[in-house]
Amino acid sequence: MLEKFKRGPIGMLTPRPNGAPAMGKFLGQWFVYCIVVGIFVAYLTGRTRPVGTPYLEVFRVAGASAFLAYSVALIQDAIWKGEDWGVTFKYVLDGLIYGLLTAGTFGWLWPKM
Repeated sequence: MLEKFKRGPIGMLTPRPNGAPAMGKFLGQWFVYCIVVGIFVAYLTGRTRPVGTPYLEVFRVAGASAFLAYSVALIQDAIWKGEDWGVTFKYVLDGLIYGLLTAGTFGWLWPKM
């Protein structure tokens, strides 16, 4: 097996059903994923920040937890699956943007005293 790896080529294959990708299904799954992330962000922020906490403190906790959910796990693909680090960086940047938007929303809607 090692000799086969040395000779190459080496690749990963993800089989998919025939036909065009079902974008509606993918978008629906992404929506559900965003809701689940929001629930966990709300839980973590609610357990660590009381009602009336200033915007920036809520932003910091919600943003960190949302960034972790949207980005950090993607680094595993670059490490274990050989995903290009440039592509992974773009995914992490997207996750940062989602994390900042989530943090801003939580900070804005956080209950006041």
